[in-house]
Amino acid sequence: MRNVTITLEEKVARWARVRAAEHDTSVSRLVGQMLKEKMFEEEGYERAMQEYFARSPQKLKPEAARYPNREDLHDRDRLR
Repeated sequence: MRNVTITLEEKVARWARVRAAEHDTSVSRLVGQMLKEKMFEEEGYERAMQEYFARSPQKLKPEAARYPNREDLHDRDRLR
């Protein structure tokens, strides 16, 4: 464990003290846990993004199929 000094606005420090008391812990542990959770969120996002981009591209339609034209996509009468 490392000791780190942080500076907080009075309103933020008051909130942190109340929140820590509600969870029966210290402000130091509360802040440490919040930072740890943030770190895991970011690592999870990075890992998911790397896994996604590591996949091979997939075709959305067969070669012979054609894309719909603008009129087919925006045919309001058919949608009613």
